[in-house]
Amino acid sequence: MKDIVEYIVKALCEFPEEVEIKTEADRGVEIIKISVAPSDMGKVIGRNGKIATSIRTIVKSLSNKHHKKVIVKIEEN
Repeated sequence: MKDIVEYIVKALCEFPEEVEIKTEADRGVEIIKISVAPSDMGKVIGRNGKIATSIRTIVKSLSNKHHKKVIVKIEEN
């Protein structure tokens, strides 16, 4: 999951070297935390959050296929 999220986010960003993807596990739930440069934050979130929603939809579809629960969080750097 992490690799797919990293690929998508780096493709969107102007500064892909500043992209950090961290994963945590909490009570059977995998949490993927995305951190990007402040200038790239709008590109990852998108207008009205549409790109962020699309990333979450892709991850949710893949996690359902593997019978896992995954949450995607976008954090400020």
